[in-house]
Amino acid sequence: MPNKRTTESDSLYNDIEKMSTAEILSNINQEDQKVAIAVKEAMPAIEKLVDSVSEKLQNGGRLFYIGAGTSGRLALVDASECPPTYGVPQDMVIGIIAGGQQAMFKAVENAEDDTTQAWKDLQAYKITSLDFVIGIAASGTCLLYTSPSPRDA
Repeated sequence: MPNKRTTESDSLYNDIEKMSTAEILSNINQEDQKVAIAVKEAMPAIEKLVDSVSEKLQNGGRLFYIGAGTSGRLALVDASECPPTYGVPQDMVIGIIAGGQQAMFKAVENAEDDTTQAWKDLQAYKITSLDFVIGIAASGTCLLYTSPSPRDA
């Protein structure tokens, strides 16, 4: 199933500034209900993903989240919460945001447009086939890069 670009699609809620508070809240609630349906439909794929990540982590691998903008910020927040919440080592779940750590607090414009920087950022961690990389993108699109890792040689 091809990814649907969500951030560039037409909005169902144009002229939101003309809506009442009640209308805005109702629309938000309506959209929130779509999340549960989408997750339910994706459960078989989510199960495969969780099993794959779990296997790699049990064999000494790491989980990397990469993203830009809000997606990257969520990657950093989730990665930073894994050690205290789940008791995993600090270096097991790693978040990477386009534009570097400073992009957590201030937008680094056009960082998401660099088609090679994510791979460079990952190479700094010497990723291997044991590691798992998840790209987080609000738009529903991503690019896949593969390259042999020096640690696998």
